[in-house]
Amino acid sequence: MNRQRLSLWWFIGTLLFALLSMLVPLPAPLEPFKPYWPALVLLYWALESEDRVGLGLAFLLGLGADLFDGVLLGEQALRLTALVFIALRFRSRLRFFPMWQQTLAVLALLLNDRILLLVVRVLSGVPVPPASWWIAPFVGAALWPFLFLLLDDLRARLRIQ
Repeated sequence: MNRQRLSLWWFIGTLLFALLSMLVPLPAPLEPFKPYWPALVLLYWALESEDRVGLGLAFLLGLGADLFDGVLLGEQALRLTALVFIALRFRSRLRFFPMWQQTLAVLALLLNDRILLLVVRVLSGVPVPPASWWIAPFVGAALWPFLFLLLDDLRARLRIQ
């Protein structure tokens, strides 16, 4: 298998893995700690491979996540599109931040995602979630350095561009 095909399969595989990870059920007390995996993986690819990730892909991945998760159609599509738009807009700066600054930027992006989700849900008539609902962006930001280094290391081992 040539490098380009392997690279494409690796890219698609990580996105599918993120969608499936989103569906993993957790016990009720741990549910607020569940990170938003599609956002984290899509953010990694937006920073590392700008030519592959665009607003259209973010929207399609979000629609797939909406269908998998059974939420309001377009909810996650809107969230992921907004996240990728901001990430691509500031890509040249974010890529060269030290890891601790990049983690803070990821936290800001994930908090922005939560605020957008809150607005969509309140406008659709869902009651305001409890305070524990805000824990997930902090967990995602804490996992960011490990996820980034893991994906980067695997990409380097497979010699994928």
